[in-house]
Amino acid sequence: MSMEYAASRALYRQRNARGGDLRALANRALLQRIWTFSARHHRRIGAFVAVSVVGAVLAVSTPVLAGRVVDAIVHGGTPTTVVLLAAVIAAVALAEAATGLLTRWQSSQIGEGMILDLRTAVFDHVQRMPVAFFTRTRTGALVSRLGNDVMGAQRAFSDTLSGVVSNLVTLGLTLGVMLGISWQITVLSLVLTPLFLLPARRIGRSMAELSRESAIYNATMNTQMTERFSAPGATLIKLFGHPARESSEFAARAGRVRDIGVRTSMLQATFMNSLTLMSSLALALVYGLGGVLAIGGHLQAGAIVSLALLLTRLYAPLTALANAHVEIASALVSFERVFEVLDLVPLILEDDDAVAVPTGPVSVEFDDVRFSYPAADKVSLASLEEVAVLDDRGGDEVLHGISFTAQPGQMVALVGSSGAGKSTIASLVARLYDVDSGSVRLSGTDVRDVTFASLKETVGVVTQDGHLFHESIRANLTLAAPGASDDELWDALRRSRLADVVADMPDGLDTVVGERGYRLSGGQRQRLTIARLLLGSSRVVVLDEATASLDSESEAAVQQALTEALAGRTSIVIAHRLSTIRAADVILVVEDGRIVERGTHAQLLARGGRYTTLYETQFRDDEAAA
Repeated sequence: MSMEYAASRALYRQRNARGGDLRALANRALLQRIWTFSARHHRRIGAFVAVSVVGAVLAVSTPVLAGRVVDAIVHGGTPTTVVLLAAVIAAVALAEAATGLLTRWQSSQIGEGMILDLRTAVFDHVQRMPVAFFTRTRTGALVSRLGNDVMGAQRAFSDTLSGVVSNLVTLGLTLGVMLGISWQITVLSLVLTPLFLLPARRIGRSMAELSRESAIYNATMNTQMTERFSAPGATLIKLFGHPARESSEFAARAGRVRDIGVRTSMLQATFMNSLTLMSSLALALVYGLGGVLAIGGHLQAGAIVSLALLLTRLYAPLTALANAHVEIASALVSFERVFEVLDLVPLILEDDDAVAVPTGPVSVEFDDVRFSYPAADKVSLASLEEVAVLDDRGGDEVLHGISFTAQPGQMVALVGSSGAGKSTIASLVARLYDVDSGSVRLSGTDVRDVTFASLKETVGVVTQDGHLFHESIRANLTLAAPGASDDELWDALRRSRLADVVADMPDGLDTVVGERGYRLSGGQRQRLTIARLLLGSSRVVVLDEATASLDSESEAAVQQALTEALAGRTSIVIAHRLSTIRAADVILVVEDGRIVERGTHAQLLARGGRYTTLYETQFRDDEAAA
C-alpha cells in the first residue's frame, strides 16, 4: 500500500470517526442538508419518481402480456386475439422506451442542475476566503472538490437516485405479479437469492474500495502534473530536478491505477457472470417446477413464460439495491467533502453597516497595529493540506505596535531586511488580513468598516511577481476596468511605457500572455500590471518590491511608469533598492515587526543608524558590481 493511499485512508477514517464511516455519513442532518440544498429541484424529483413508477408498470406488463399470447396459442385463441396482444406489447414497448428517455432526461436535469449549484456555490465561497487559506491549501486538492467530489455528488441524483427509485418500484411490482401467478415458484426463486447477494455485496465493497484508491492515485497524479507542467514548475525540473525520477514516480502511480483498473474489470466480469449463472439456475427452476405444475394442471403454459420473463427482471434490481449502500455512501462522502468547503467561515467579512471610503485624497493611518498570522484550523482543512490534524496554534506576533500616517499624496517607503514585516504591513492596507489589535484607517475610516467594493476601488497593489492570467492583454487589463474602451487601454499602456511593445505584437491587445505572463519579460509584466493599476481609480497605491527582480534597463522603464502611477496618489512603497525611494516623504525602517527609524532620506543618513548601514552596504555592493 502506497504512502499516499495510506495517508488518505487515515484522513478518511479520522473525518468519519463518529462511529463508523457509513453511520457517520448517513446521518439525518447530512441527508436533510442535501435535501434542503436541492430545494429548487424538488418538483422535478417528484415528476421523476412518478414517471419511474409508470415505467416500472410498463416493464412488468410485457411479460404478463407475453404469457397471454402463449395461452392464446396453446388454448386455440383466434389470430385476431394474438395479433391484438402483439400490438399491445409493441405499444407497451414504445411507451416503455419513451418513459425511459423521459426518466433519463429528468435525472440528467436534476444531476446537472446539482453540478451547477454545487460548483457555483463552492467557487463563489472559495473566492471569499482569505489569502491565508490559499497560502496553505494545495491547489490540486481544492480543484478536486470542484471536480471529482462535485461529480460524485451529482451521481447521487443522476444515477443513484434514479436507480434506487426505479429498482424499488420494479422489484415491488415484479414480486407482486410473480406471487399472483405462482407463489410456490416465486418463493423458491427467492431462496436462491442469498447465494448470489452475499458475494455480490462483497464484490460491491471491494469495487468501492478500489474506486476510492484509484481516485486517490488519480488526484496525486493530477497534482504532480499541475505542479510540473506549469511554466515555473517545468523550469525548476529542468534546472534542478531529475526528470527520470519524476517519470518513474508518475509511472509507478499510473501503473497502480492500471492494476486497479484490471482488478475492477475482473470483479465486474465475475459479478456479471454470477448474475448470468444465477438467472440461468432460476430459469431452470421455473421451467422445471413450472412444467411439473403445468402437467398436473395447476399452472398454465403462459404463466410459465411470464414467470421466466419476470425472473430475468428480478435479479438485476435485487443486485443493484443490495449494493446501493456502497453508491449512497460514496455519494455522501462527496457531499460531505463539498459541504466541508462551504462550511469554512471566511475570516475577512464585510460588515452589514459598511460604508464607502470617503471621497477625495486619501490618508493611510496605522494606529498601534499588532498582528499575527491566523492558526491553520481557522482558515483551512486538514484534507486540503493532506495532513492528519490542523495546527490550532496561532503564529507568533509579527507586527508589534506599528503606528504611522501617510498623508494624502505622500509617499511612505518601507525598508528593512527580509522577513522584517514590510509586506505584512502592505497587505493590511488592502485588508488581505485583519489586525489583531489597533486599526488601519483610510481617511479616518477603519478598513474593517469599509465595503469590499470601495476598498478595491481605492487601494491598488503592484507586487513583485506581477501576476497575470493566461489570457489576452486586453482581458488582463480589463480586470481593473471591465468597461474600458480600447482608447483607454492604449492610454494606460502609453502611460506605463508599454504601448510600443504591444503595438509591435501581431495580435496587439489580443495577444495571449501565457500562464502567469511568462511570454513577456519581467519588465513587461510589471509595466502591464502598472497599466492595469492606471486603468483603475485607485487613490492609494501599494508597491511591494515592484522592481526587485529586474535588470537596470527594465527597472528604469518600470520606474518611469511608476512615476506616472504614483502622481497625485498616496503610496506605500516597499523597496529593496534604496536608490528608488530617496524622494519618499517618509522612510520607515522596519526590523522584527517594529519601526526602528523614520524620517527622510537625508535625515536618516545624518543619524548614522540602521538606514545608513543598509544604504552604505547597498552602495558598496553596487560599486563592486559595477
